[in-house]
Amino acid sequence: MADKFTKGGQEAWFHDQGHWGGFFHTYDSFQVAGSDEEPRKIHIFLPRDYEVSQESYPVIYMNDGDTAFFPGGAYDKTWNMAQVVTRLYLRNQIRKVIVVAICPLNRDYEYTHAPVWTHDWGGLSNYASYLAHSVKGFIDDNYRTITAADKTIIVGSSHGGLAAFYTATQYPDQFGCVAALSPSFWVGLDSTIDVSLFELFGPFHGSLKESELISTAYKTLQNPNQRLKLYLDWGLVREGGFHNTFIEERATARGREMQELLVQDFGYQENENLFVLEDIMGEHTEESWSERMEKVLSIFFGV
Repeated sequence: MADKFTKGGQEAWFHDQGHWGGFFHTYDSFQVAGSDEEPRKIHIFLPRDYEVSQESYPVIYMNDGDTAFFPGGAYDKTWNMAQVVTRLYLRNQIRKVIVVAICPLNRDYEYTHAPVWTHDWGGLSNYASYLAHSVKGFIDDNYRTITAADKTIIVGSSHGGLAAFYTATQYPDQFGCVAALSPSFWVGLDSTIDVSLFELFGPFHGSLKESELISTAYKTLQNPNQRLKLYLDWGLVREGGFHNTFIEERATARGREMQELLVQDFGYQENENLFVLEDIMGEHTEESWSERMEKVLSIFFGV
């Protein structure tokens, strides 16, 4: 059963899917008043006792919100985040959190910082600003959140992982924590207007250190007073189709390069402010990312 209500001038639906850990508010057409932004769907998973508690909560912002809780996306898969969070609550392994899942409008455009193969990609700068101001602004104004950056994480996988990393480096005062799973750090290097899709499978094109991504992120990464807390991972399975054979291979190679760069050039300390996982059974799939989220949430919100 779903009940309609209005919050902050936005129409939303309350719906309870029977998860012990919480219930949902879903905004089918979220759009900040007076903006020219296109409306989009946003799911919010709130702790079960949210309405009767006075507590404020850390917030998890998730890219690819259409797959966070329910089957969706190109492959009709899901991370099952409500189940993941509920399991950790029942084991008393994490504190209570609010999860905000933002559905994409044009995923390839919104989640990439550089044109890839066509000029229809490269809109991440605008999307990052939208998250930092419109979405986070609305959530903080209308829900009981802990607004501090170190209690706010942005999460994503593949292009969504790239977008999470980029957004936090551009807005470190809003997003102090990042979980980038199988991130597409290869965008703008192994894929440009001048590098075809088929060349992605060939030799590497340039170094991450000299990339537009690192150039854009440099100001934040080199500032010890804005040190992000980062989690990076990738899977090592290379069978089972295009995404494992090629895309996850690139995510692994560029992820290792990023790990080395963060430690050697920017002074990150592993297992202190940089956490890295190589999943020997990991694939480029929502199922694998879902399995790894228990570790992610325990790192950032463990009790």
